[in-house]
Amino acid sequence: MSGRVAVVGLGPGPAQWITPEASAEIEAASDVVGYTPYIVRLPMRAGQRAHASDNRVELERARLSLKLAADGATVAVVSGGDPGIFAMAAAVFEAAEESRAWHALDIAVIPGVTAMQAAAARLGAPLGHDFCAISLSDNLKPWAVIEKRLKAAAEADFVIVLYNPASKGRPTRIAEAFAMLRGLKSATTPVAFARAVGRPDEKLTLTRLGKADVGAVDMATLVIVGSSETRYVPREGARPWMLTPRSYGAAR
Repeated sequence: MSGRVAVVGLGPGPAQWITPEASAEIEAASDVVGYTPYIVRLPMRAGQRAHASDNRVELERARLSLKLAADGATVAVVSGGDPGIFAMAAAVFEAAEESRAWHALDIAVIPGVTAMQAAAARLGAPLGHDFCAISLSDNLKPWAVIEKRLKAAAEADFVIVLYNPASKGRPTRIAEAFAMLRGLKSATTPVAFARAVGRPDEKLTLTRLGKADVGAVDMATLVIVGSSETRYVPREGARPWMLTPRSYGAAR
C-alpha cells in the first residue's frame, strides 16, 4: 500500500508548542482527520481535505484515516497533546489491528508536548520524581478499576496526574477521587489545578488536598496531586513553585 498515516501531536494549546516535525507532517498531508476544535486550529493549505468529527468517535476517525491511506492518501490524524497519551495513537493501532490489509500501511506517531508537561513547566517541577498518570474517565473502563489504581498510586506515594477529571456526563468523579485520596494521603499534600494551559484563559490554582475545591474542575483542567515529598517553594510577590525533588527524603 502506498498511503501513509501520521498520528500527529499538536500539543496542548499554542502554535509555538507544535513541533517542526508535526508541522511538516500536517503540511505534507493530503487529508487531515481530527476532532473539530483541533482542525480549526490548523492553517489548512489549498487542496487539503479536512475530515472533522465529534469527540467520542475516535475509532471511527481512526478507521477513516486507514481507509484513506489504503486508497493512497497521505493522512495526518491530529490529536491534542501527545497522541500516545490518552489520545489517537492507540485508536489508530486498535483500528489497524482489525484488518490484516491495514498492517501493511506506513503508520507513524509524531510526538507532541503533553498536557502534563505543559502544566508542570508552568508550576515549577512537580514531576521531578516518580509519578503516574491516571484518566478519571470511566467511559472505556470501569470506575472500580480507576479506584484500584488511585489507591495503589497513593499508597506507593507517586505524584498523581489526573487527566479527564470531570465532564458534563460524569461531574462527580473528581469529588469521589478526592474523597478517596483524602483517606490515604496527608491533608497538607500540595495539589495543583492547571486549566487551559497555554491558552488565553489559562488558570493555575495551588491548594492542599484537605481544602481543595474541585467544583471548578472540568475537562480543560489537569490535576496534579503531590507525593509526600512534594512541596511549595514560597516567593515574595509571586506564585510559589511546586517542587518534587529528585532525591527522595532530601533535606528541606
